Amino acid sequence: MALSQSKAVAASETYFNHLRLIRASGGGTDERSYYTPLTNLLNAIGDSLRPKVFCVDELAEQGAGHPDLGLYAASQLQRRRPKQGQIPERGVVEVKPSHDDAWLTVDTDQVSRYWDRYRLVLVTNTRDFVLLGENSEGRPTKLETFQTAQSSEEFEELLRTPQAFANKVGVRLGEYLSRILSHQASLAEPRDLAWFLASYARDGLSRVEAAGDVPSLEALRSALENALGIRFEGERGAAFFRSTLMQTLFYGVFSAWVLWARDNPTNSESFNWRTASWHLRAPVIRALFFQLSNPGQLEPLGLVELMDWASATLDRVDRISFFG
Repeated sequence: MALSQSKAVAASETYFNHLRLIRASGGGTDERSYYTPLTNLLNAIGDSLRPKVFCVDELAEQGAGHPDLGLYAASQLQRRRPKQGQIPERGVVEVKPSHDDAWLTVDTDQVSRYWDRYRLVLVTNTRDFVLLGENSEGRPTKLETFQTAQSSEEFEELLRTPQAFANKVGVRLGEYLSRILSHQASLAEPRDLAWFLASYARDGLSRVEAAGDVPSLEALRSALENALGIRFEGERGAAFFRSTLMQTLFYGVFSAWVLWARDNPTNSESFNWRTASWHLRAPVIRALFFQLSNPGQLEPLGLVELMDWASATLDRVDRISFFG
């Protein structure tokens, strides 16, 4: 359903290198010059999805101004007579200069107007990405976010070596954009939901690996060792622990959601992963998940955010079709 890791890295390297060349030329603008590299990156990601997603830059006026980019599903692209004025199914993109704050841009009147019209707006300053969507009550809310660098200065430094930069963040960037471009897609097939949860698990594994030996990770390791009656020793043991942690977390969430969803067949209520252990019936699994899903231990690893995103994705599932 998405780019391979090698292709994600290659697409990211092409993107970063294009940004570097625009800067090196000294002839680009702060914003419009970067539409093309962003469009190319989004199209590289979108081409791997099913259905494919195609990015169109500088959208025509449709009642809310001119968003910089529009994201169309393949089903919207007509071979013969184009459907004039159709809204891009996968949302629109607002591009700002790299020194702007994407999180502040999300709260502007301009983005608010776009959201009123399109309901899904990806805001980016070419280094940070913030998706503005809607919550279960139909109100605007910040959904998934991604940072390629901690600051504008760090971003400029990393752009000096596009290949190394892509090797560092390319896989996660590809995963993130794949999820964003698929956000409006119907979730009724188990394989599609499985892809999303696996994507979050891969993202989580990257975050855990980057965290190093922080106290919260050691606490999770001890909990898993005690529950399973094994020891994770050496580098291979550490790698196995991290992988097992991700599998346990996301399998636990999915299993709890399945049991919860059977009691809540409509989409009127939301699933809460923080209470997932209540729905797990096997005592060993319930106890293990309860220990591993403590927000106080997951927060320092950046995993609470991912669990929230996974929970929101589960809320998008058409439960009647999924279990039919």
